[in-house]
Amino acid sequence: MNHVIRSIRSDEWAEVRELRLAALRDPVAHLAFLETYEEAAARPEAFWRERAAGAAEGTAGRRQFVAEGENGVWGGSVTVLVEEAGSRDFFGGVIERRQGHLVGVYVRPEHRGSGIGVTGALFDAALAWAWGSGLERLRLFVHEKNSRAEAFYRKAGFVPTGVSVTGDTGERDLEFVTTRA
Repeated sequence: MNHVIRSIRSDEWAEVRELRLAALRDPVAHLAFLETYEEAAARPEAFWRERAAGAAEGTAGRRQFVAEGENGVWGGSVTVLVEEAGSRDFFGGVIERRQGHLVGVYVRPEHRGSGIGVTGALFDAALAWAWGSGLERLRLFVHEKNSRAEAFYRKAGFVPTGVSVTGDTGERDLEFVTTRA
């Protein structure tokens, strides 16, 4: 693999923005993300600066990992959000235990399925950080029609819980979890 997997730095807001907008232009973005390209593109610079600072190396409540290629271009990303017991999640549910929530999983098309393992390496870094932060459980949601993502999550050790949430379109997102070994 010709990528370095690392946490973002707080001054990398422009790169965070560029990768997010690329993800939202992906043909299956509507299955994977809760916002549209138009919504994200309209956000001011201050939003992106805050987003990068809040997920950078040295922060405790979230961490964004990227796969940086030899040319400096980010090939993919994943973010771990720490969810505290008693707080509410994106879907309005109450969090029952302190845990991690993997979000924003994206790998550029030219880095997918090529045997270089970008997605796996990103997940390895995210899980290592989560376990090192004292989290015992990680979860993620996958759209019921996103079979490619679901297959990867299963391969990475995530299992379905039977919990699902229904979005505005009536389609479901399925919860998958993994626990510390």
